[in-house]
Amino acid sequence: MKIIHTADIHLGSKINSFPKDVSTVRKEELRNSFRRMVDFAKQNGVQVVLISGDLFDGVKPLVKDKDFFYSVVQNNPDIDFLYLKGNHDLASESIEYPNLKTFSTGWASYRYGNVVISGVETVSENATSIYSTLNLKESDINIVMLHGEASDSFGVQKVNLSKLRGKNIDYLALGHYHSHLKNQLDDRGVYAYSGCLEGRGYDETGEKGFVLLDIDNKISSEFIPFSQSNISLVKVDVSNLKDAYSIYLNVKAVANFDKKGIYRVELHGELDASIDDLESDVKKYLSASALYIDVKDLTKKKIDVSKYENDTSLKGEFVRLVYASDLTDDEKAKVLSYGLKSLSGVEVDI
Repeated sequence: MKIIHTADIHLGSKINSFPKDVSTVRKEELRNSFRRMVDFAKQNGVQVVLISGDLFDGVKPLVKDKDFFYSVVQNNPDIDFLYLKGNHDLASESIEYPNLKTFSTGWASYRYGNVVISGVETVSENATSIYSTLNLKESDINIVMLHGEASDSFGVQKVNLSKLRGKNIDYLALGHYHSHLKNQLDDRGVYAYSGCLEGRGYDETGEKGFVLLDIDNKISSEFIPFSQSNISLVKVDVSNLKDAYSIYLNVKAVANFDKKGIYRVELHGELDASIDDLESDVKKYLSASALYIDVKDLTKKKIDVSKYENDTSLKGEFVRLVYASDLTDDEKAKVLSYGLKSLSGVEVDI
């Protein structure tokens, strides 16, 4: 038997981290990736799709997103969708399909031969009691669905792992954490987050996808990378480079950009404080290399004081005054960087 474990799809997410045109593309890719995942299920004999919470991004999702999900369910009658609501999901609805199975605030279980899939939606009223009411047969292969942060404490958005050990769980299918993670639960079973299908911001970098479970006498699991566009963080040391174009060439040489990818490029190292408009210039030069690239200048600014020692201009006087002050070296560098740009007529964003 094959089962897909997914979570945190967040259909209807506003995706505000990127420009409007890129956000529009990403919204479509959220739906696309869910559809493609179901196509993968059909082509690979997957019988059940587990959705461990946060299918939608809010309690009042767009009709378009709801209709999309229910249409996928209705048009794939050979696949059972087990949908456990998370903290972002819509309120209960009366829509029912034979292959859409849901959970409530008390434990519910669905049996497929000797495979039993159990789940419960956590609310303030049951956040403590659900652990003592979970009873699983040792002879079954037991999958448990929960949504929350793996923890050793109680809470609405917490999953108390210590209270689930020794409960005959073979696979604990979790949602809430947006990257794939798998660890041992106890001597018998493991717990895992599938992560989200598509990253929606720079806090969701790296490969995204779902987990494929293959069950015979035991459960084996494999993470399947599946996102249409990965979001990646690229850190580049650009110390001592002289201008934005040289930095651009250095970044291109270091980074292996994918045309469909989204990137944040962080510039590190030491640069002369006189280099202006670094972020915007490098961003423009890189713009054709991927779907979207953001650039952050995190370099330390250095000033060659010797250039200004005998300079009788306002800039020279400004540099000498700053270096004679009680500021720290980092503070001096920042003040000099802003000040010299201002004195050169450059607008400064502090």
